[in-house]
Amino acid sequence: MQNIKLAEDYLNRAELRLTALDTLYQVRAWADVVRESQEAVELALKALLRFFGIEMPRVHDVSEILKANREIFPLFVQKKLEVVCEHSRSLRRDRELAFYGSEDLTPSDFYREKDAKEARKAARETVAIVRQASRQSDYGVGPR
Repeated sequence: MQNIKLAEDYLNRAELRLTALDTLYQVRAWADVVRESQEAVELALKALLRFFGIEMPRVHDVSEILKANREIFPLFVQKKLEVVCEHSRSLRRDRELAFYGSEDLTPSDFYREKDAKEARKAARETVAIVRQASRQSDYGVGPR
């Protein structure tokens, strides 16, 4: 039995992160915008997998699982799949770096407004696609 409430929770938490992104953006916390955008995308895409009954691995980038199950999703998701997979892949690369940095890189010095803008846009687009798809899954969580 699938825990659809967990899928709803993932998507709701992804949507809450979108609000947090705006606050972080306003205070010019570019690295944090990038990191939280990755979290929003990851939660949203894992919700998408759950809404459509696909087993979810414990990895941060689920793009390969999405592609392997392309035919299960509504047509509009299939058309956007390459875009959301690219969002997932590119933000996954920045996940640890944006949060922890490294010996030769300080996140607050490295990330720029352009990075934050792109990450925030990717998060918003991905969450919107998943919200729309959730209404078309067999579990149909209804309008939000």
